[in-house]
Amino acid sequence: MKVLGIDIGGSGIKGAIVNTENGELLTEKHRIPTPRPATPELMSETVRELVDFFDWKGVIGCSFPAVILDGKCMSAGNISDEWIGTQVDELFENACENTKFHVGNDADLAGVAEMRLGAGKGLNGKVIMITIGTGIGSGMFYNAELIPNTELGHVLKDGKSIEKYAADSARERENLSLKKWAKRFNFFLNYMDRVLVPNHYILGGGISKYFDDFEKYLSSNASIKVAQFRNNAGIIGAAMFAQDAINKQQH
Repeated sequence: MKVLGIDIGGSGIKGAIVNTENGELLTEKHRIPTPRPATPELMSETVRELVDFFDWKGVIGCSFPAVILDGKCMSAGNISDEWIGTQVDELFENACENTKFHVGNDADLAGVAEMRLGAGKGLNGKVIMITIGTGIGSGMFYNAELIPNTELGHVLKDGKSIEKYAADSARERENLSLKKWAKRFNFFLNYMDRVLVPNHYILGGGISKYFDDFEKYLSSNASIKVAQFRNNAGIIGAAMFAQDAINKQQH
């Protein structure tokens, strides 16, 4: 089935029409910068612009950078605090006529794509999907079952969320070399090793395209893989998440 997948990030909102059976993008990916400030009003206008670009009606899957419970935003990391308590699916449906939105946490949904069709296919035990971009997102799976809404990028280092220290935005902000940044990210991985003891990591997000260059600076008892779908995992997983919701309703 074809579904429009949208991935909302701290710096960009991007989408494509996806074949939910195999994860193939059926259109070119289209990206619009995330508005500043990233308020519900401005972001819903940007989402409508993206939906209009694809001239899309019907089902839409949406990866959102926050804790999401039954379509409602429960946290705000790299978006406006105004989002907390907002029913995201209804807000976007009101902004985009003749649509049905299914919204989930961005790293969770990127993980859904990777576990079913990508780098995590066939992996058992505890798998942690980590998306590295403006922030650090996380999706945790045990024997391929999602444990939703883990916020590992918000564990504290020196009184601040560790993503302020080890996200890709920190690398850009402080003009760090890939090696210096990777050593910071490795600190985060080693911390996760101690407290969660995963079997596997899958790394995605914007910086994953440099994985071959920084992999040598990472050390873990767990295997470390790069996301097969790289920075498209959130779009693909969002579409698959929406398809799953439709399938449940039909049964």
